This record gives sequence, C-alpha cells and structure tokens, in this order.
Amino acid sequence: MSYPIDVIDKFGCDALRFTLATMSTPGRDIKLATSRIEGNRNFVTKLWNATRFCEMNGCAPSDQFNPVQVNQTVNQWIIGETKQTADKIAALLDDYRFDLASSAAYEFVWNTFCDWYLEFTKPIIAGEDQAAKTETQATTAWVLGQILHLLHPFMPFITEEIWAEFTGNTNMLITAPWPVIKANAKAAQDEMNWLVRAISSIRTVRAELNVPAGAQIPLQVKGASDATKEKLAHHNAIIVRLARLSGITHTEIVGKGSAQTILDEATLILPLAEIIDINQESARLKKESEKLAAEIQKIEAKLGNKDFVDRAPPEIIEEQRTRKADFEAMIAKLESAQKSLAG
Repeated sequence: MSYPIDVIDKFGCDALRFTLATMSTPGRDIKLATSRIEGNRNFVTKLWNATRFCEMNGCAPSDQFNPVQVNQTVNQWIIGETKQTADKIAALLDDYRFDLASSAAYEFVWNTFCDWYLEFTKPIIAGEDQAAKTETQATTAWVLGQILHLLHPFMPFITEEIWAEFTGNTNMLITAPWPVIKANAKAAQDEMNWLVRAISSIRTVRAELNVPAGAQIPLQVKGASDATKEKLAHHNAIIVRLARLSGITHTEIVGKGSAQTILDEATLILPLAEIIDINQESARLKKESEKLAAEIQKIEAKLGNKDFVDRAPPEIIEEQRTRKADFEAMIAKLESAQKSLAG
C-alpha cells in the first residue's frame, strides 16, 4: 500500500475516508485494498452523475417544497425511504458504528435513489402531466439535498462542493443541522418496495439463466391475488420496461421450458424454450454447482487439518470460512435456477 497522500492523489480524499469508515468494524484490523478505495471512488462518481442528471432535468431546490404534501406514490416512497435512512444513520453514528452508517448511506444512494427512484421517475419527468413533473423535480432535488447531509460526515469535500453548486447556498453544509424529516409513507413504501422486488426477481432469473440482455420475454403470472393483479396492472409499463418484457399475462398453466420464481403468493413464469437451450443451460448450471462443491471440499479439508488451523493466522482461517459460506450461497442460487426450469 502506498502512502496515504499517494492514495489521495490517485483516488481522492473522500473515497479514502469513506473506505475507512465502511471497514471500521469494532475489533477488526483494517486490511486496506486499493480495489476497495477504487470502488468508493466510483461511488463518488455516481454521486456526481446523479447531480448532473438532476441539473439536466430541471430538478432544482425549492424553498416552497413540503415533503408531507406530495401526491405521487413514487415520491411519497422515496421521502419515506429518505426519512428511514436518515434516522438509521443518525442512530448508528450515535453508537459509533461508522461502518454500518456509511454502508446504509451507500445502499440508499446507489440502489434506492440512483438505480430505482431515478429510473422510476424518468417517464414522469419526460411526460405531459405538468403537476406530476413539477412535484417529481422538486422531490428529486430535495432528496439529493438530504443525501448531501447524510454523506457529509464521510465525504465532506465532495458534498460541500455539490451543495454550493447545486443549491447556491452560501452557508457551508458543515454548519447545517442534521435532517429531521417528517413523513408518513408506509403504504407507498410497501407498494414501491413490492415493485422493486418484482423487477429484481425477474432480473435475477434472467441473469442466472444467461438470458440475452436484449431479449424481450413475455411474463406469465400464476396464482396472483386480486391485490397483486391490481399492482401488476397499475405498474405494467414500468415492469415491462425495467425487466425487459414483451408483456404481462395471467395463466394457470406452466409450459415446458419455463423458468419460475415466487413473488409472495404469485408464481412468475418466463417461457424460455425459444430463447435459450434449456438442456444446455441446465447442464451449465449443474457443472457450475459441481465446481463450487469441489472448492468447498478443498476448504473443508483445510479447515479439518489441525496443523493448518493451528499455524494459519486468524484472518486466513476467517477468509476460508467466508469463502466457504459464499460458495454455499452461490450453489443455492444455482440449484434454485435449475429447479426453476420447469418440464
């Protein structure tokens, strides 16, 4: 590892600070890897890109914005998620759990805000409903402002720079009070988190079975309740777009060569017989499972060797146990994918 100043010159001070925060688990010796710092530099870039997206789409801060008065479900959802995250990070910082606090911030910014909320709201911002568009632009700007507050303890330099540029506020962020957010958005959070799970379930099946990214597949739904049918109909367009589907229909029959996954009481079915070679894909999944099982056997042999356990440093033992657990989780996913191929 280079000197800290060399790391800062290469990756930036905020990326180094954030990495140290995420790795500061009590009782753990930090084994700093350049790849971890580089990954968090990408996180800084993600924050920059989100800011640029907001600026390019007319999402400007407004003193008139009141988070408890929004009407769009997707905006109620992100406000509820922002409050939940802010409260969680505040409690963790009070307990000096900088690792968990920074990880919670990362998860919210990268996944909830950038990967989901911004994708969900693109059609609204590009749409003809001016009231919904104006509300969404204001909500997006407000959430970005809260994000800068939440990240400031870990990334003071980038957040101050974006704060000054994006808000035009001459008061420094470091002097601003911690966000205290009022929101009552449980219904919206339940609905939108269901939507996230639905799209994620379909994407997972596609990834596990090597479905070509450009292939648009029909989704068939079996055993859906009336409530699920209503949600599927209401969010049809966004599910089709983000899960790369050709459409959604309901059925009581599972055709041969179909992949299946469960979403609450409903079964999501993807007919893949004409998209991939089912036998070849099943054989690939089996081969991958066997390779991982062989690796697990090697690790178990090491951990079962008393000389190795007595002489190896504790971190090496822990590393082997972690690898074993990771391989077991991967095998479970591969076996689930195999089972999902019906017929």
